[in-house]
Amino acid sequence: MAKRIQARKGSGNVFADLGLPNPEERMLKSSIVIELSRLIKQRGLTQLNAAKLVGISQPDMSHLLRGDFDDYSAERLMKMLTAFDQDVEIITRPHRRAGERGRIIFKPVAA
Repeated sequence: MAKRIQARKGSGNVFADLGLPNPEERMLKSSIVIELSRLIKQRGLTQLNAAKLVGISQPDMSHLLRGDFDDYSAERLMKMLTAFDQDVEIITRPHRRAGERGRIIFKPVAA
């Protein structure tokens, strides 16, 4: 007899869906790390060269790229993006639905 698999539509934030603390912050950090990884690959850098560029050790870069970013603030990760000649723009605007809490959204611009 086949098992029934239950599926639910996600919220768009896997960290919130898993019930982890600070899901918006985790989503922001993971999005920045994904962009850092893309930039490293685009430039053909080794982890060692990428680490030197952003001012961390190669083992720390390895941990970061594997999703271990709890020890890094979003601000520090954004500064790493600037080391890759990226501008980081922070824009605030009213949430589209009055009375609802605002969101943090990371949108990298394709080069």
